[in-house]
Amino acid sequence: MSGVSLANRTLLPQASRIVVKIGSSSLTDQDGRLDQERLSALVDLVAARHAAGQSVVLVSSGAIASALGPLGLPRRPRDLATQQAAASVGQGLLVAHYARAFARHGLQVGQVLLTADDTMRHAHYRNASRTLEKLLALGVVPVVNENDVVATDEIRFGDNDRLAALVSHLVGADAMVLLTDVDGLYTGPPSEPGSRRVPLVLGPEDLEGIDASRPGSAVGTGGMVTKLESVAIATGSGIPVLLTSAAAAQAGLDGQDVGTWFAATGRRSSVRLLWLAHAARTRGRLIVDAGAVRALREQGTSLLPAGVVGFEGDFSAGDPVEIVGPGVEVVARGLVAFDAEEVPSLLGRSTRDLAAELGAGYDRELVHRDDLVLVDQPPAPNVPRLRTDTRNTP
Repeated sequence: MSGVSLANRTLLPQASRIVVKIGSSSLTDQDGRLDQERLSALVDLVAARHAAGQSVVLVSSGAIASALGPLGLPRRPRDLATQQAAASVGQGLLVAHYARAFARHGLQVGQVLLTADDTMRHAHYRNASRTLEKLLALGVVPVVNENDVVATDEIRFGDNDRLAALVSHLVGADAMVLLTDVDGLYTGPPSEPGSRRVPLVLGPEDLEGIDASRPGSAVGTGGMVTKLESVAIATGSGIPVLLTSAAAAQAGLDGQDVGTWFAATGRRSSVRLLWLAHAARTRGRLIVDAGAVRALREQGTSLLPAGVVGFEGDFSAGDPVEIVGPGVEVVARGLVAFDAEEVPSLLGRSTRDLAAELGAGYDRELVHRDDLVLVDQPPAPNVPRLRTDTRNTP
């Protein structure tokens, strides 16, 4: 968005590109079936934004919920096979409903189904980005969902909140809007006396004392914790977030004081670094000493063999690995420069000694600083960190 800062929610109507995510509970009735009126209201809102010149990517849950009625299922299935069968039926129904609703506004939709594997593999990540860009250039409204039909537990996002944050970065969104069944973040359960809506979050200190542990709805998978985790991904890479209810979406997109506005806490990072920080499935671990932890965090150095005391996993050069400190805390993620079978001969040794004994090519870093991102310390219980550093350390 040229020349416009989104530190203030009142500038949201000026955003040139936004990602809107809606959860299953906001699209279904009390019996868990797809509610046509709710879906139509959302489509009308998105179409109005499109007519005003904004590009909108819609990340929509509801595939499995859409199949509950047609398949005669009383509730969301718990086993993976039935979930995937329901998604197979429901995804077609869901996108058909969207296609008909958007057609009333003269708009085409494009279905984009992603798995976590599509963001873990860098080539897939770039391809997804190019596809979304082309859809937007053609004036199409992308409707994105997790590909539950083929996703296994190992490669699932788990909910569409995290997917929406990654999609926001994929398309270079100016803001992300999370629509849910509550009208914002509260200091406690909204039904409890004394709980207050939190209108603005500028940083982690604004989350102190907030209990976000309540679970999601019966037809969805995410609760407030997963939403705050997705907020951390987005805001940490320079994308502000509005969290509000579907009923308040119009007011929120108009810049009014509804829901909770999370200001961006970081700056835009490269797609590769965000992929590494949030989407890469690591292939192993490098265990480092306290000196290496300090060097990585305070000096922004590369990881040298001298600071590595052990490793786990069967990885190849170029694979993502976790870098773990003495207390087993994850310090960083990075792309390792050696195969696992080469690492034992490198542990604890200086690059000068390695070059002298093993020859040229061994006097290099185990993980170069350009291929490394720092990871925040674990947050306090029930309060995910708002900031995640996906920048190269200077």
